[in-house]
Amino acid sequence: MKRSSFSESRRRVLQSGLTACAALGSGQAATQVLAAHQEETIQHFPARAKHVIVLYMSGGYSHVDTFDPKPRLTREHDRSIGLESDVTVTGMPKVDRHLKAASWKFQPNKHCGTEVSDLFPHIREIMHEAALIRSMNSDHRDHGEATLQLHTGSTSVAMPSFGAWLSYGLGSLNPQLPSHVVLSEHRPYNGPQIWDANFLPSSHGGVRILPGNDPLPFLKSPSTAAVRDFEFDLLTQLNQQHAGSRHDDGKLAGRSGAVQSARGLQEAAPEALDLTQETKDTLAMYGAQPGDVTSYAAQCIMARRLVERGVRFVEIIDAVGSCSDNWDAAHRDIASHSKYAKRVDQPIAALITDLKRIGLLDETLVVFCTEFGRTPWAQDGKGTKSRNHHPSAFSCWLAGGGVKPGVIHGKSDDIGNLVEEDMVHIHDFHATILRIMGLDHTRLTYRHAGRDFRLTDVHGDVVENILLSTTTNT
Repeated sequence: MKRSSFSESRRRVLQSGLTACAALGSGQAATQVLAAHQEETIQHFPARAKHVIVLYMSGGYSHVDTFDPKPRLTREHDRSIGLESDVTVTGMPKVDRHLKAASWKFQPNKHCGTEVSDLFPHIREIMHEAALIRSMNSDHRDHGEATLQLHTGSTSVAMPSFGAWLSYGLGSLNPQLPSHVVLSEHRPYNGPQIWDANFLPSSHGGVRILPGNDPLPFLKSPSTAAVRDFEFDLLTQLNQQHAGSRHDDGKLAGRSGAVQSARGLQEAAPEALDLTQETKDTLAMYGAQPGDVTSYAAQCIMARRLVERGVRFVEIIDAVGSCSDNWDAAHRDIASHSKYAKRVDQPIAALITDLKRIGLLDETLVVFCTEFGRTPWAQDGKGTKSRNHHPSAFSCWLAGGGVKPGVIHGKSDDIGNLVEEDMVHIHDFHATILRIMGLDHTRLTYRHAGRDFRLTDVHGDVVENILLSTTTNT
């Protein structure tokens, strides 16, 4: 298989960038490297957005209790539709499926009519800005595999995350800040694998920010500015000398890039992460209190601040207490959704409103997603309160740059069990996000282990129906 021209182009950029950093040995180096990178970056299509903010609801929220109303579930609550066709959990008996009504009422958005349940009253008010997909589909019903697929396209083998792919394909808009940032208060399913660069150059892996008073450990240098600059310059020169004897060493290039990233972070990150600069009115809009640095509201504000300063890709991983305290509590009682929805509802709606207010919504794609939905029937039989995992049909939405506002795409059947119209597989979801960012998922490749890899493997179709034409989105 021939090496793709895209891969060759990227290799030239990395080599020239490393040389430039060593030669200049100063903050100016990073700026010149960025300029060279941007010249080489291939834009397959006109980009509809410049930034992505992913709002990942870890654990799997119930589509039939949130974004996909099913009147039949209400009419036939507790009615049996027969045994499951497959065993839900290995070693467990098949469940007699008794339909379970939604626990919250649905009401329409007053502008576009999209129905959203009372779990999300604030998000419902901004759905006229969003394209809701009610026909999502993934390949696995266990959290680890489904979370891995949502983030990397693979259910089994760890691959580069889609944040890393976007960083690799598009580069940075600010040389002092990383192009790929993850806000994660707790360790999610699969841990760092879901934001890792894997075989892509390591500089494209996600930089994790811990919500709190020390979001980036060791960010403040113990040295004076003069000593710090001397140390950075010396390390850069030593890495360049070492590179002369280790031609085409990706790990060395990654470490050298990390040195430059660390330098930029020490200079720019303290201001970017300083929420005390926000007004009381802004904090109140998000539902945050002065001094709050850990809430989901604070994380949404931080995501907006990072995008304002040129960060390409930001993901907020929502989990109150890691894998033991997230949307998966629906196994015990679907009423637990109230706790998680209340935490995110107002901040997410405020994020959309705030981005629009400052003129950034048109160039920022906001993605609200989860790894799978929940069964339309009670997990533990008639009269019980829980719902199990359900990858066959679920709902996600996109808003902002390049997205048709106020539309609904796809349809599940009358109980929300299977996709009935316009299925959107995770590969299609990824292909669509890449297209919005100006990238062709079939051409964004990287040569590794003797073959060209891509985020969507050999699959994926762009969901054209939810995209604005490039002539109407400037």
